[in-house]
Amino acid sequence: MVPPGECGTCQQAQVVRSARGTVFFLCLRARTDPRFPKYPPLPRLRCAGYDPVTLDSRPPVPETPTAPALRIRRATRADVPAILGFIEQLADYERLRHEVLATAATLEATLFGEHPAGEVLIADLDGRDVGFALFFQTYSTFLARPGIHLEDLFVVPDARSRGVGRALLAELARVAEARDCGRLEWAVLTWNEPAIRVYRQLGAIPLDDWQTYRLDRDGIRALAAGATPALRHD
Repeated sequence: MVPPGECGTCQQAQVVRSARGTVFFLCLRARTDPRFPKYPPLPRLRCAGYDPVTLDSRPPVPETPTAPALRIRRATRADVPAILGFIEQLADYERLRHEVLATAATLEATLFGEHPAGEVLIADLDGRDVGFALFFQTYSTFLARPGIHLEDLFVVPDARSRGVGRALLAELARVAEARDCGRLEWAVLTWNEPAIRVYRQLGAIPLDDWQTYRLDRDGIRALAAGATPALRHD
C-alpha cells in the first residue's frame, strides 16, 4: 500500500503493475466512482481519486450511466390520478376489477379531505411512478399501542424484482417505528405465492389462527338499521 496521504481524496492507494511493468495507482474512489477509469496512467504519488483541475489538463472522462434512482415519497392531492391507476391495476391483478367503485373524486375526498381515512406512499423509479402503498392507523388493546394496516401494495409489472416493493415496505416500517406502533399488518390472497414468498423473506408471520370477516355496504346498512342481513355464501 502507498503511504496514507498520496491520494488526495480517500488516502488509500494501491500499487498496480501491468504485464508490461507499467505502474498504476488505484484508490478507493477509482474502485467505486464510475467517472474514473480503473487503471489510469497517472504520475507517481497520484492515484485515480486525486484529480485537481489545476494540475490535470486531461479532458474529463464521460460519465457512465448510473443505476436508476428509487425514491419513496408521501402522496399529495396531485397524485390522485396515479393512485386510482394503481388501484385499478391491482384489482386487475387480483381479478377483482368488478369490485372497484373508487373514483378520483372519492379518493381525493377520503385521502386528502378534512379527515383523511388513509395515507399513501408512492414509489418513484428514475422519475416515473411505479408503485404505491396505501395504509391507515389501527389500535391494539392488548398492546395499548397504535398499529398500521397496509391495505394495498402494488408495483407495476415492468418494475418488479427491482426492490420497489421491499423499499415501500421498508419505508412503511420506518413510519411505524417513528409512531411507536406495535404491529404492521396486511392481508394477502392465498393464491398469490410470489407475494407470500417475499413477505416470508422479510420475516412476516402468517396469522393462521385468525379468519377475516367482512360486512359490505349492504351488510352495514342492514345491521345499523337493526335488520337481519341476508345470509351470504360467497
